[in-house]
Amino acid sequence: MAQSFGVIGLAVMGENLALNVERNGFPISVYNRSREKTDAFMANRAVGKNVVAAYSLEEFVASLERPRRVLLMVKAGKPVDAVIDQLMPLLDPEDMIIDGGNSLYEDTERRVKTLEGAGFRFIGMGVSGGEEGALNGPSLMPGGTRAAYESIEPIVKKIAAQVDDGPCVTYIGSGGAGHYVKMVHNGIEYGDMQLIAEAYDLMKNVLGLSHQQLHEVFAQWNTTEELDSFLIEITADIFTKTEGDTALVEKILDAAGQKGTGRWTVMNALEMGVGIPTITAAVNARIMSSIKDERVAASTQISGPDGKITENTTLWINKIRDALYCSKICSYAQGMALLRKASETYGYDLDLGECARIWKGGCIIRARFLNKIKHAFSENPALPNLLLAPEFKQTILDRQSAWRDVVAMAAQYGVPVPAFSASLDYFDSYRRAQLPQNLTQAQRDYFGAHTYKRVDQDGTFHTEWAKETAAV
Repeated sequence: MAQSFGVIGLAVMGENLALNVERNGFPISVYNRSREKTDAFMANRAVGKNVVAAYSLEEFVASLERPRRVLLMVKAGKPVDAVIDQLMPLLDPEDMIIDGGNSLYEDTERRVKTLEGAGFRFIGMGVSGGEEGALNGPSLMPGGTRAAYESIEPIVKKIAAQVDDGPCVTYIGSGGAGHYVKMVHNGIEYGDMQLIAEAYDLMKNVLGLSHQQLHEVFAQWNTTEELDSFLIEITADIFTKTEGDTALVEKILDAAGQKGTGRWTVMNALEMGVGIPTITAAVNARIMSSIKDERVAASTQISGPDGKITENTTLWINKIRDALYCSKICSYAQGMALLRKASETYGYDLDLGECARIWKGGCIIRARFLNKIKHAFSENPALPNLLLAPEFKQTILDRQSAWRDVVAMAAQYGVPVPAFSASLDYFDSYRRAQLPQNLTQAQRDYFGAHTYKRVDQDGTFHTEWAKETAAV
């Protein structure tokens, strides 16, 4: 009997998704370029399961029922194109390829057009949740034609994470919409992680908290409606892992890696003209962390303020918590604003409330406060920015004093908080009716005759600044 579903690529994510699909009642075929990986999978994790191994693409395709549904879990970029090129001559019309990797949305747009134009179906599907999510229920973000999505909907609804209001999957939109939303999800993830790192830095190096105390603080924060989330939960756990008398985290080199999705988010936001300073700061922080040797050398030549706060520690912990939450709201506000602009520009017709809902389970940024984001967009689908949603607006108004105290304290003690600061700058820029770019426009007109508009007259204006200044 033919298998219901095929998976190509048996790295950790591919293996786990394959097992997830099989566990939910869909017999699978698997193929990997290296036979050794296939053999190891069949001899261990696939034992006793309805899994068929194939050792050539021809054998793999022949093992699948029609119309065939093939999930690619291979490295993004050229490897995806290479596998597609090898598969296409073996497939029949209406067969489907699903790219579950972290592909650039522009590549997905191109692949949708190519494959749909050739009579096949193609889905670009963002998958979030890491290896545990892939096995037990990820957040899935599929994009492509609606007909293509509907043909895999019974499968993806079963394998996705399940939350109180349904499975963590929905039809995202046309073309590369699924991978675009996954890209922005990852940008928000960068922001979240950097904000948590800054809170840790302040509590460790300014407040002098021990790792046991840090564990207790993050564990307590994870019980609150505002900060209950996967990232806060694992942060609390991290501080409990020790080697001897030292927390393991202190033995880890402070040079963060990145696979590109955060950088893609920043680059696209610049092209779209959407400000995402918190996410940009998070990407920049990873870049700065990567020049470890240079920083070590600089630390011997450049000094700054130091010292610790030894009084009112609990008060400062609470202020840092408030600053973290306010900054987190800004990070998500930026991500959602980018999604809104992309939806308008690319014709994705995104449902922002649904995007928030499917992130409630399975994914890395899963958090209780996503319920509030979903509610905000359900109440007002045209909401231009989360900062204007009644609950978030009041939250920041109530806590902005603590937020400002924390950013000022960080500056006073010489601790970099680029994401906290960028978030506060975003809030202050967004809430001001007048920004100083009137001077910027005057400068542009002075040196480049770029013209400007006036607040008191209609039309476009240019001034011969040097001549008029000389005349005065």
